[in-house]
Amino acid sequence: MTGRLIFILKGYPRLSETFIAQEIRALEQRGLVIDIVSLRFPTDKQVHPVHREIGAKVSYLPEYLYQEPLRVLRGMLKAMGRPGFGRAFRQWIRDLWRDFNPNRARRFGQACVLVAELPKDATRLHAHFLHTPASATYYAHLMTGLRWSCSAHAKDIWTSPDWDKREKLATMDWLVTCTRDGYDHLREIADSADRDKVNLVYHGLDFRRFPEPPSNNPARQATPPLRILSVGRAVPKKGYPDLLQALALLPTELDWHFHHIGGGPDLDALKSLAETLQIARRITWQGAAPQEQVLDAYRRADLFVLASRIAEDGDRDGLPNVLMEAQSQRLCVIATRLAGISELILHKETGWLVLPEAPENLSAAILRLGRDAGLRAQLAEGGFQRVRRDFAMERGIDDLARRFRADGP
Repeated sequence: MTGRLIFILKGYPRLSETFIAQEIRALEQRGLVIDIVSLRFPTDKQVHPVHREIGAKVSYLPEYLYQEPLRVLRGMLKAMGRPGFGRAFRQWIRDLWRDFNPNRARRFGQACVLVAELPKDATRLHAHFLHTPASATYYAHLMTGLRWSCSAHAKDIWTSPDWDKREKLATMDWLVTCTRDGYDHLREIADSADRDKVNLVYHGLDFRRFPEPPSNNPARQATPPLRILSVGRAVPKKGYPDLLQALALLPTELDWHFHHIGGGPDLDALKSLAETLQIARRITWQGAAPQEQVLDAYRRADLFVLASRIAEDGDRDGLPNVLMEAQSQRLCVIATRLAGISELILHKETGWLVLPEAPENLSAAILRLGRDAGLRAQLAEGGFQRVRRDFAMERGIDDLARRFRADGP
């Protein structure tokens, strides 16, 4: 039996991070005791059903240090009494010198509060994301000597400096990441002694929450318009400007309607672009939605499209859960040929891949599949069978549970 695991997250709960919530719930069901510590307060107005099932105690560190000065001061005074405080402070100064920004100062203050408020039976710190959550966790580890580990995903891998990733990895017991591309990169930049700490563990899908759709799905009728769906935050790496331009290139005789689910900072700009392209009347912007509504949208759609790209800062998708979710509902998927996505979608077998940042190619793919219901059904079935066979959640959860239980007697 292991002790109490402390999961450090950037924000909780988040509609866009279903994979983290399903992992925590599944680990709880295997008997692990987890506390959640979040660096930020929630901003989503709704939650998924899985969030309501999680039993973990949730606490929030000061999001901005000036907002809770007494709590931060108490945390720093308590942290200074820890034998590793000097080592953590020196490491923080070194990090700040190489990467001077307010976030670095904030993470050290948050780490002090985390250390001061840790339950006495905590046995491991585990960070989800290798950038800011791992920074606070790293400093807390140096102060306390508690063992730590990390789950790395996408943005955190590709936008963090190599030295930062390398030095964190050197002090943790193990790291899991969910794409072969991320796995290869982290092993490449790691010191030779630390390469075996990096492990590939797909987070997969919980099929209890995405059950097989009805064999004769009444919601998906073979009548116009062609219902095109995309689920994702309006951020640069999702490539929504490319998708809107692709839709604008479709011939006028094709009757289509695009349905987007998701929030994000670029949403207003996308709506303006749709007006400029004169396609706004064919688009429904639903905003962020809970899982029940997303599942219903998958079952009503004819085609799912995700136009992911590599953003200017290097941010990119790993293996987006929404692609697995769509395929679990026998929905034909078009996506871009990025490394993580290509691990899931086999071109012309389980979906259709196009080059990123190529609206003309994307438009041609939408047109071809939009006009060929038989090909859509064939690819949808291929995707359904593969995601069910190779991307179930249980294998990854079993791996994580084994790692966490290794801390116990």
